[in-house]
Amino acid sequence: MARATVFLALCFAAAQSAGAVTFAVPSKAGTGGYAYAPLDPAPIGISFEFFAFPSYVANVTGTNQCLANWKDLTGVWPPIRIGGTTQDRAAYDATTPAYVVYSVAKAADAPATLTFGPKFMTLAGTYAGTVVVGLNRGKNNIENTIAAAKVAVAEIPNLLAIELGNEPEYWVKDKQPIASGTWNPATDAASQNDWNIRVGNAVGKMNIIQAGNWNDAPPAWGAAQLIATENTTVKQYVRHFAHHNYPGGSVQKLMTHPTTVKSIQVFDADIAAVRRTGREYVFGETNSVSGGGAAGVSPTFGAALWTMDYSLRAAFNNMSRTYFHHGTVGNCQYCFWGRRTMGAPYYGAHAAVALMAGASYLTALDTGKTNYAGYASFDASGTPLRVLLYNSDYFSGSGSRTSQSFTLTGLTPTATALRAKRLTAASASSRADQGNDISFGGQYFRNVTCAAGGTETYETAAVAGGQATFSLQATEALLVYLQ
Repeated sequence: MARATVFLALCFAAAQSAGAVTFAVPSKAGTGGYAYAPLDPAPIGISFEFFAFPSYVANVTGTNQCLANWKDLTGVWPPIRIGGTTQDRAAYDATTPAYVVYSVAKAADAPATLTFGPKFMTLAGTYAGTVVVGLNRGKNNIENTIAAAKVAVAEIPNLLAIELGNEPEYWVKDKQPIASGTWNPATDAASQNDWNIRVGNAVGKMNIIQAGNWNDAPPAWGAAQLIATENTTVKQYVRHFAHHNYPGGSVQKLMTHPTTVKSIQVFDADIAAVRRTGREYVFGETNSVSGGGAAGVSPTFGAALWTMDYSLRAAFNNMSRTYFHHGTVGNCQYCFWGRRTMGAPYYGAHAAVALMAGASYLTALDTGKTNYAGYASFDASGTPLRVLLYNSDYFSGSGSRTSQSFTLTGLTPTATALRAKRLTAASASSRADQGNDISFGGQYFRNVTCAAGGTETYETAAVAGGQATFSLQATEALLVYLQ
């Protein structure tokens, strides 16, 4: 596909400096009055809808390369989770030679029922990164689930956890058998505790369960209420807690920085409750708009910038990992990639991975109350590595495109220049799957293969007196390299 050259010029006009947003870069993690979060080696991962997982691996060429691109940045394969609504429609069949067996009226549909065999787990076991597998609790057939769990443990060397049931708060509506009587947070908690013990005991593994997995917001459906019901026995089987989240809204609302900050703060008390137990908290399934995404929102560059900002703010708020969900192949507006085209959100996730790659700590340099954001990452010794700047002012593509200056202070006195890579597109509505130009540091990701194309481009900014100023257009981000 022919691609136009994307405008990458970095302006340093003195006239803009008077209105610059100023961020002081700490000389060391733990200083400067900022809060700091420890980082997982691979904080951004992918969630695959249960029935679609084999297709993503076997039939979608770009899957391995898209994941490998992040491994090349971090040195660690990104984590994956296999689950979703169809995990609670799935029954294990030890006799089937197929990965999955189901029928649908249209290829874009998700199956109402399905079976899966041992090869499903063997396929998951070929992945070099950590794997979370979601199994059926809704059908209330624990013997079948235990049989599947035993195969998962045997066939997946990098199995991180098993989750038992997906979004149980909806099971009454879904007419799941386990919720045929009274079903509320308390009865779900009792069910989770019972299944966690029985499955953990059956597979002979401690710290093997990903508990929670709700979508409704805490505290009603949250980790704190579940933890309060756990006895000593169940605690030894729970590795970490997960929640799901789909903020939704228009492109402009979604990508606006203060809105993103508020959407993450909803989980602060729940995260704190889990952290007090010494366990991790993750977004086990999340993306822009539920139900596979919204056509006018999820595939856009604005959603890409949201993906970037959202995953970084989640990490800063002590979310260990964020798994972005990928649904039905060919019917997934928020997917990062598909069979034939790339999705814009992949670019935002890639920029966030680039900021956190090899880092041990992250801080937010902004208060979260304006449209202008800054994040800084630090290595294991606390030395600053990179800063990401984000102008979340909305640009629709019509009229004049505003710009905002950002000044970084506290830079190394001996530094004379900094390199930077720009994440940019023509507007918030630009879509990679429709051939619109989106680039990160002058590069794009090729359709079908997910291989990087174009020439990697670094912009240069002068440093004087320990300061450097950058200009970002509305709806743009910039990754600044401090080393």
